[in-house]
Amino acid sequence: MLFSLKNLAKSSSCCYRTKSLGLVSGIDSTSLPFSTASSSVATIPSKDIVVSFKQWFKSGHNLFLHQIFQILKATDDADRFRDSSYDVSFHHHADLALSHLDLRLTEALVLEVLRYGNEKEQDVLSCLKFFDWVGRQRSFRHTRATFNAIFKILSRAKLMSLMHDFLSSFSSNRYNHSVRFHDTLVMGYAVSGKPEVALQMLGKMRFQGLDLDNFGYHVLLNSLVEENCFDAVHVIVQQIALKGFENDITHSIMLKWLCKQNRLDEADEYLRRLVSKGKANGSQVGVLVRALCQHKNFKHAGKLMNEFHDLEVVSMGRAYAVWIGDLAKVGRLDQALEFLLSKQSLEGYVPDVCRYNILISELLREARLEEVCDLILEMKEREVSPDMVTMNVVLCFFCKVGLLDIAVELYNSRFEFGLTPNSMAYNYLINTFCGNGSVDLAYKMLECSLDQGYFPGRKTFSILADALCREGKLDKMKQLVLFALEWNLMPSGSTYDKFIATLCRTNRVDDAYLIYEQLIRISEASLVCRESTYVSLINSFCKLNKGEIAARLLIEMQQHGHLPNHKVFRDVICSLCNTENPDNQFMTLLVMQLSCQKGTTRIYNYFIYGAGHARRPDLAGKVLQMMQQSGIVPNLRTHVLMLDSYLKKEKYSDALNYFNDLRQRRNLGRRLYSLMIMGMSKARKPEFALALLEEMREKGNVPSNNCYEFLIQSLCWNNEYDKAVSLINDLEKVGRQITSFIGNILLLNSLKSQELYKAWVRLRDLQIGISDNSILGLLIGAFSGRIWVSQQIENLEEVIANCFPLDVYTYNLLLRNFTNSNMDHACALFYRMSQKGYEPNRWTYDILVQGFLKHGRTDEANIWLKAIDDEDGGERNNFAVLSAAVVAAAARSTLGPPSLQSLFENIPDAAITQISSPGDDSEGKSKFLEAGS
Repeated sequence: MLFSLKNLAKSSSCCYRTKSLGLVSGIDSTSLPFSTASSSVATIPSKDIVVSFKQWFKSGHNLFLHQIFQILKATDDADRFRDSSYDVSFHHHADLALSHLDLRLTEALVLEVLRYGNEKEQDVLSCLKFFDWVGRQRSFRHTRATFNAIFKILSRAKLMSLMHDFLSSFSSNRYNHSVRFHDTLVMGYAVSGKPEVALQMLGKMRFQGLDLDNFGYHVLLNSLVEENCFDAVHVIVQQIALKGFENDITHSIMLKWLCKQNRLDEADEYLRRLVSKGKANGSQVGVLVRALCQHKNFKHAGKLMNEFHDLEVVSMGRAYAVWIGDLAKVGRLDQALEFLLSKQSLEGYVPDVCRYNILISELLREARLEEVCDLILEMKEREVSPDMVTMNVVLCFFCKVGLLDIAVELYNSRFEFGLTPNSMAYNYLINTFCGNGSVDLAYKMLECSLDQGYFPGRKTFSILADALCREGKLDKMKQLVLFALEWNLMPSGSTYDKFIATLCRTNRVDDAYLIYEQLIRISEASLVCRESTYVSLINSFCKLNKGEIAARLLIEMQQHGHLPNHKVFRDVICSLCNTENPDNQFMTLLVMQLSCQKGTTRIYNYFIYGAGHARRPDLAGKVLQMMQQSGIVPNLRTHVLMLDSYLKKEKYSDALNYFNDLRQRRNLGRRLYSLMIMGMSKARKPEFALALLEEMREKGNVPSNNCYEFLIQSLCWNNEYDKAVSLINDLEKVGRQITSFIGNILLLNSLKSQELYKAWVRLRDLQIGISDNSILGLLIGAFSGRIWVSQQIENLEEVIANCFPLDVYTYNLLLRNFTNSNMDHACALFYRMSQKGYEPNRWTYDILVQGFLKHGRTDEANIWLKAIDDEDGGERNNFAVLSAAVVAAAARSTLGPPSLQSLFENIPDAAITQISSPGDDSEGKSKFLEAGS
């Protein structure tokens, strides 16, 4: 069994992800509270491992003492839900339950209970309750030792305010304890980190003729050193020496006093003097070793360890423990393990449970699981009783190696051996459940951790949040965030961003805004809310036409240090223009924006850009007017955006007037000419576009490819093929290449009509300088049906590639051609297209489906249709053209395959437009205006 466990740990050290081990247990989410069923491929006898570890855990478990703390914890749990009127009854219940245990209260028993509660149960509040209960029993009076024990417990838990209240109450009431009153106060204030008050109390004692004993003086001396009250140390040491109280504890404290002042050389000399007098011990060596380690002087510390070991006059056990622990804490695990092995083999040294815990925890953090397993098994074999830390680390180990069923079984059996999971154990369990896909169980484990007063760490919170978002469990995710806000914890901004984005994506915008408001309320939004968080919220409210909220978020986004881009402004302005009283809303946002930031050209341009997209050139004009009145000179981009706003609204006369006004006042460049040419082309006014193109060239500006593309398309729309062919000739004369978009336009119009080819031949015959691109002419003739060419796939692709670059729409045209005659060629072309990296679009699949139907291959057509349905999630309403074309093709299939020309004549215009639309062009023509802004 143990051999199998070590093998698993060894393999997990190389790859400890549970899925890669193939040993993860499947989880039955219906089993409560938590359960797992072992995988069929698991090779480890889980039941035997669970039994073995249960027995080991019970070996360090004192059932009698655990019962005491169960009673105290039950009272504590009830206090969370009780009404104040039941206070007395609950205290009476605890008193009665403890009385039934028939405890024979002695100082030794009280100290043992307090030590067990602090070390094993790790429950400070229950320790304080027990201390209070004992003090109210007639058969016992607290001693200095019991007071000092509770003081140390409270101070280590950093409950100083509670200690000070306790001491204040003790001082005012003078409890009737068989303990020296002033001694207790001095020790209490010393341990609680107030040595100055302790010294004042000592002064009062000496004034009254009283004094501390040996124990009290050393508690006070240690407090002065811990709190860096170095000046008073000499006085107290002198008193200790005068009264004959000097001992090993005095020497250890003085050594620590020198170390805390960084007087390490003096500390070294002091320790050597103690050794020479035979008064040194391992604890004192450990004090100096720790100080050297804190100063990162490990070489000197190691040398010191070896030197004192060779002297053989000092018991080195305590020094070994300090050395191993400090090496492990700073990440020198190899050195710590090597030292431990050597001392075990040569001296039979056995570390205490605390040292084992430190080593195992650090190794676990670095995922060195094989060594973790070795140490755990070593502890079992050496019968080192595990404490609470050990049990929690073992739980984490089983999670890490993928044995979730064992970890869960131990967790469910925790009451048998007094296990109280700590935050680290809960984090591991939650993480492992998430990694195993059991998100519901991970969430239940979170609820258990909250009941125990633990909230997951930042990393665990992110993992659980990601899992909940991924699984679409948004209600639980919302509750998780609310838990975090209640605990005043701020996980990473990416976690909140992901959650808010998921809520927005699933149309739960109100919930997303609620989370955002609560984040703002408890923290600085700039520390939590990312720019993408604001963008998600703004876009969602814009889609809901809630422009007022989107505008408010836009302002808050900038107030918290984020700069929205032009697209965010555009969306908000477009949304505002769809609200009631849009003009007022628009101007209000502009005024607010100008009040937040000084008016700049960039801000005014954003508003002109947004108004243009909202098809409100009148608002854009008002912004331009305000801009000029404020003394800001519009730049080129301002004029481009203003002109674009007229074109988007299709106010072409206003656009021409604005353009002519600019032309009279300044020398226009290529950008404004290009925008106007494309606008006139889209408006199917190619005569204006041609005139502007000629004027642009006369001024020495070379038109861009976009100008030629839009203008050639417009000429083809108007059947002005002679001018289109002349423009192609002009394009090549200025050194431009025919683009994919132009090539596709030519091929598509060739399929629709023979007029383009006739124009090509006519201009060639007139010998007016037509391009000698004979291959392109042959292609146009072939697609027009005027010239017969071979339809070998490879050759045809190569011919087209010599004229212009192919894209997916070129392939769609070729597919349409091949499906008319040979479906096998069409399928071969489809696979060649995919192999070359071209991503088929919806029309590619539609063409193939139509082809199969035309050739009577309905089974194959249905397969393709099903594939399309699966890819689109069944949403076929957006593809009405497909339905019409499929029905038409099915009807024609009974009459035999039509010619290529008649096939395209029967395709709806919408289909042709979609194939040839510049908005769908791979070069992104539809984005030109937006890029220009």
